[in-house]
Amino acid sequence: MNTKTKKILSEIKAYFIIAIGLLCYVLAWSIFILPNNMVGGGVTGISAILHYWTGFDVSYSFFIINVALLLVALKVLGRGFGVKTVYAILVSSVFFKIVPALIPASFIQEIAINNGQLLCCIFGGALAGLGMALTFANGGSTGGTDIVALMINKYRSIPPGKILVVLDMIIIASSLIVPSENNWGYRFAIVIYGYIMSGVLSLTLDMFLSGSKQSVQILIFSKQYDVIADRITKETGRGVTVLNSKGWYTKEEGKVAVVIARKNESNNILRIIKEVDKTAFLSVGSVMGVYGQGFEQIKK
Repeated sequence: MNTKTKKILSEIKAYFIIAIGLLCYVLAWSIFILPNNMVGGGVTGISAILHYWTGFDVSYSFFIINVALLLVALKVLGRGFGVKTVYAILVSSVFFKIVPALIPASFIQEIAINNGQLLCCIFGGALAGLGMALTFANGGSTGGTDIVALMINKYRSIPPGKILVVLDMIIIASSLIVPSENNWGYRFAIVIYGYIMSGVLSLTLDMFLSGSKQSVQILIFSKQYDVIADRITKETGRGVTVLNSKGWYTKEEGKVAVVIARKNESNNILRIIKEVDKTAFLSVGSVMGVYGQGFEQIKK
């Protein structure tokens, strides 16, 4: 299989995963959020508020607002991002139009409404966060404030989830000014539920997006440091730095091998160490940020 074919297949896979992520996102709103008359963040939250207020279809307002924001984002995020985001907006709008009609009312009643608004905002936030993570990880976006979050994240090392929380707080609170027949206690409760959902969503989003980027630093104290270093380099592709050391209790000179790797690579590295020297002394610590070749790039 040549490089061009691999690239095409990779793109097809990315678009397919984006569609799956968008379906999860729309299902979260269609099953857990909208049937409970709750409000969330983002453009979908704005569309939900407009729907409760005027009856205007969520799919139409979602599409209109996103197209306006997309035009602004094209120059900042590039055309490649724009193509996938246009695709995501179109697919999301279609899903919002057809998916609610395909879900039986009895199913929504049993799985969502009967279980209360608190559980619904937790389940809805987690499912929506998962959908957004799948979409973000493949270069797309569910549109709206997600686009704003990615534009900021491009130039600042701020997790998208945290940016979305601030924007969502403003959107959710704005539901209080919308005319409603419900009393103020109910309306404040809806805002609180919206904040809970937003928190669960952002936590899920950051967990999935940042999980694969978390790094660890491993200090290896072993007389067979050279064998361990060679195997780690050859079998994992990670570099190893060997430092001079001196045990203050024994006054013996020695060597310490230092490895920085992704968290999901640590088990393989620990396995190699155990196979070479079962008596090796190790120190494994989480690293907040690693920048350079093979890791993240410093953003201006």
